[in-house]
Amino acid sequence: MVHAAVGYARMKNRLGAFACTSSIGPGATNMVTGAALATINRLPVLLLPGDVFSTHLPDPVLQQLESSAAGDVSVNDCFRPVSRYFDRIWRPEQVISAAMQAMRVLTSPADTGAVTLAFPQDVQAEAFDCPEEFLAERTWHVSRAPADAESLARAVEAISSANRPLIVAGGGVIYSDACDQLRTFCDATGIPVGETQAGKGSLPYDHPSCLGAIGTTGTFAANRVAGEADVVIGIGTRYSDFTTASKTAFRDRGVRFVNVNVADFDAAKQSGVRVVADARAALEQLTDALGGWSVEDDYRAQAARLNREWDDEVARLYTLGHGPLPAQSEVLGAVNDASAPTDVVVCAAGSMPGDLHKLWRTRDPKGYHVEYGYSCMGYEIAGGLGVKLAAPEREVFVLVGDGSYLMLSSELVTAVQEGVKLTVVLVDSHGFNSIGALSRSVGLDGFGTQLRYAGNGAPVLDGDAAPPEQLPVDLAANAASLGVETVRVESVEALREALDAAKQATQTTVIVVEVDRYAGVPGYESWWDVPVAEVSERPAVQRARAEYEAARGAERRLL
Repeated sequence: MVHAAVGYARMKNRLGAFACTSSIGPGATNMVTGAALATINRLPVLLLPGDVFSTHLPDPVLQQLESSAAGDVSVNDCFRPVSRYFDRIWRPEQVISAAMQAMRVLTSPADTGAVTLAFPQDVQAEAFDCPEEFLAERTWHVSRAPADAESLARAVEAISSANRPLIVAGGGVIYSDACDQLRTFCDATGIPVGETQAGKGSLPYDHPSCLGAIGTTGTFAANRVAGEADVVIGIGTRYSDFTTASKTAFRDRGVRFVNVNVADFDAAKQSGVRVVADARAALEQLTDALGGWSVEDDYRAQAARLNREWDDEVARLYTLGHGPLPAQSEVLGAVNDASAPTDVVVCAAGSMPGDLHKLWRTRDPKGYHVEYGYSCMGYEIAGGLGVKLAAPEREVFVLVGDGSYLMLSSELVTAVQEGVKLTVVLVDSHGFNSIGALSRSVGLDGFGTQLRYAGNGAPVLDGDAAPPEQLPVDLAANAASLGVETVRVESVEALREALDAAKQATQTTVIVVEVDRYAGVPGYESWWDVPVAEVSERPAVQRARAEYEAARGAERRLL
């Protein structure tokens, strides 16, 4: 329920939100993960969990957690660290002030996230003669704050003195509806752009200034330019470790930062020039203030050349002809080709978000919907529901791995019940492909990441150490049992045919395709800090530790 609300809010550029209700007990705590996801991604949702009796008369009620140290504690206190605002409504009169605070946070560009108002069971049923003014329709205006003159001047000085500037476009560009302004700014200045997961689609993939994904899951185009950039202009980004490649992406010793963000907390990162402003307003101001300034022609040409070279690499990975099982990149290529510019791809966890970040050819700012702030397994189908509810005119393609599908496949039932059409491409790699690869990268053997029988000469936790005897899991049969149209395909050509049929359908379709779990997309001149055991008797771990220590030498505090 909360995942669907998050998908809806993101698709609406945070200008719409759902309220989600539950009982006390597991109904409430099942929403905690969704609350964390919403708050980390800065997306507004309103949560209304039930709570214990305010009178404490019938204590302990069904599902009540009792504390011997505090009488006012319930499981809803779990929401406090994952909510932007929390209140417990002990009296019905509190609703007025709580609702006003809730709307303040839900409509704040800088401080939004999950808002939790916990309602004791007896208070829920109480009547309250509230003022009529409280029930009157009102408009909450979302501010678009411009940059102040001093910070704008400092930003202009830093940018105009740069030889190799680079823009890092984050989700704030899209949420602020600033994509046209970014394009105008890039056309005028020639500054190239690397995109975060949330910012992917800030520029069309074929714009000559677009270098695509940046960081750990980035393209060679963006990462090469990032390594030499002398000024980095972050617009609406929170600089996650994937964006900065664990503080190794920006290697110029004198690199400086200009950070445009509505949140002072994010604008202050990397000790850069702090521009606390709306992305759209700030881009308009910067375009005017730079007054025709532009990068050198050869730098502009370099970005355009890298854009073309990267697109050639995407085309290669989309058409590998890998066999006997297809590579995951070929599956993504088939879905990308089947989608219209305004269609939406939804994903969240596993190896696909990284591949999508690199490879998906985004043509519309709202065409790319990958939840990667929390990278929550199970988000995909529920999040796709929210996307479709927010944009019923668009086709929604949900890409989900088999491990994540097994976390929350039940929302297919909701899609059937509500008449919501999704096209779900279920990529079967026989387990947890992303974590298997990560395990192998630190010198282990996949460690319990394949869906396989124990035994067969090796315990199941040895992962890839022995040829696996796969479990007889029939994901297509599972999906069909939930009431959706289901197709199992065994080739990229069959997948393309199934996608064409699904586009013509009026109900949800699940297409199951098996892939080679070892045919991954390369990393491109980037790194992610995943510590390797310092002491081990395994030679593979020892080698991985030596490589880790060498790579960690490039990690730096960006001050």
